[in-house]
Amino acid sequence: METTELVSISEKAVAKIREYAEKMPEAKGKSFRVYVQGGGCSGFSYGFMFDESREGDIHIQASGVTCLLDPQSLMLIKGATVDFQEGMTGAGFTVENPNAKTSCGCGSSFSV
Repeated sequence: METTELVSISEKAVAKIREYAEKMPEAKGKSFRVYVQGGGCSGFSYGFMFDESREGDIHIQASGVTCLLDPQSLMLIKGATVDFQEGMTGAGFTVENPNAKTSCGCGSSFSV
């Protein structure tokens, strides 16, 4: 896992980002965006998508993969770790967020 003071991306997450980037035509030439949006049962929810870089984006490099964060999302997840989990309830990207005061049972939303 590569760690920065901003956000860390686990090796499992890097491997899945690479896999999806190769398999998904819509990901060609784009970077992996991690963002926070209003909603979810706890107030905010995490989002993940392949996207073009926008003005003001923060670029995080992890094992040759570029992840994008907008400044507002970064304020809510600074110091977090993005991972990829696989289990009986499904698979997907997760965020271990030290800024979250509470989170829902499914782990996809939080409050600060």
